[in-house]
Amino acid sequence: MESYTQQMNFFGKTNPEELLAKYGSPLYVYNEDILRRQMRRVAGILVNHRFTSNFSIKTNSNLSILRMANEEGLNADAMSPGEIYVLKKAGFPSERIFYVPNNVSEEEMQYAIDEGVMLSVDSLSQLEMFGRLCPGGRLSVRLNPGVGAGHHEKVVTAGEKTKFGVAAQDIEKINDVAKKYDLHVVGLNQHIGSLFMDYQPYLDAVTNFLHYAEDFPELEFVDFGGGFGVPYHKLEGESEFDLEAFKKALDQLLTEWKNRTGRDLLFKMEPGRYTVAEGGVLLGCVHAVKENYGHKYVGTDIGMNVLIRPELYDSYHDVEIYRDGKPVLDGTKEIYSVVGNICETGDIVAKDRELPITQEGDVAVVLDAGAYGFSMSSNYNNRLRPAEVLIDHDGNDRLIRRRDTFEDLVRGFDI
Repeated sequence: MESYTQQMNFFGKTNPEELLAKYGSPLYVYNEDILRRQMRRVAGILVNHRFTSNFSIKTNSNLSILRMANEEGLNADAMSPGEIYVLKKAGFPSERIFYVPNNVSEEEMQYAIDEGVMLSVDSLSQLEMFGRLCPGGRLSVRLNPGVGAGHHEKVVTAGEKTKFGVAAQDIEKINDVAKKYDLHVVGLNQHIGSLFMDYQPYLDAVTNFLHYAEDFPELEFVDFGGGFGVPYHKLEGESEFDLEAFKKALDQLLTEWKNRTGRDLLFKMEPGRYTVAEGGVLLGCVHAVKENYGHKYVGTDIGMNVLIRPELYDSYHDVEIYRDGKPVLDGTKEIYSVVGNICETGDIVAKDRELPITQEGDVAVVLDAGAYGFSMSSNYNNRLRPAEVLIDHDGNDRLIRRRDTFEDLVRGFDI
């Protein structure tokens, strides 16, 4: 019997305890083979059509991982000038970056225009702003098709109760503003939500979206968004997102549309967390085990400043326990809540989980932490953000971002 991380040979030539001793705790650890496997999967979603798959830098902004995505032929999405800047540092040229901002200032919009990056607007007022800044320019418009999907209301990014996109009913107004400033709407994009395991709602959204695309004669590309889920409950046997079946169904849908309309557009997609989530884990030390009024707690240094997803989205992450360099798999199990070291009641990594009898000095391994883990981390409680380490193709460990120091906490102050 092996744990999931053993099956995947996630830690290569080392183990969690050795990594924590070398780089400090807590610690983000990534596996290069898994990351590149996922990048190649998403790059090959559509082979019979003109297609690009975009890496979403908001999921993971580590330069080493971005360079991998660039090497594997992915394009990139950006949500801020800072993300554009970092993507360029990672080697992405302007023509392979798609800027999809939300409620930006003229300064931010001008930055993207000056950098030669294709830009999407998601409101009529932002379309007007672009027209004033770049009359005669080329751009994309983010449509809100009126339907959304996702595992939590906070990650549903389309529908009647979300801030994103121009309502599909306002297409005529889009064309009016474009005509006013001689703008060329060459792209249309959407994103219905995040973390869905059933692909049929996505296909339905694509079908609906292509209907709207027919109202824009100058289109060169359409971006269907992403949000493919990963099996966060894999230790309970949850199945993977059926990418192969999805690819076949999507290919057929697009082929039929192209044959019907005679249009050969570039299709884009942003698979999001699917690309990086399973390629990262988060390690932390168990510093206390206690019982309060019948509830047992495993106290770790994995605070919500390090991984905020469970507190923010009620997100689920599987947890493995390691001891003496090996996973604890046999023996009696208990129900614990795995908690962090932040002064917040909501600082819970995993609530009411069946785990092996856990003791001080054990290592907690939080699975599927490669997406929205470090990128959402903070210095809340003046805690230090962890280091990031890559296990390369040969199984060797390499530091790809150093751990914060106390000096980092006061950098930028006038002291």
